[in-house]
Amino acid sequence: MLTYATVDRLPRTQAVRRALRATHRPEATADLLFLEAWEIDAPRDLASLLRARQIVRANRTLAAEIEAELKAG
Repeated sequence: MLTYATVDRLPRTQAVRRALRATHRPEATADLLFLEAWEIDAPRDLASLLRARQIVRANRTLAAEIEAELKAG
C-alpha cells in the first residue's frame, strides 16, 4: 500500500509540473504531489480521502487536468 506521509518524487504529469513551477512553498508542493499520487493510486484510508478531497476542492481545475492527463496515458 502506498503511503503519502512524504512524497519525494518527481511529478508524472505536465499539469503538476506547471503548478509546481508556480509555487515555491513546501506544503503546496507536498499537496500537489499528493494529489497526483492520489489520482494514480488512491489509498482507502479515511485520512487520505479527506486530504485529497480538500485539495481537490481548492484546485478543481488542476485535479481535472491531472485526471485527464493520466487517462490519456
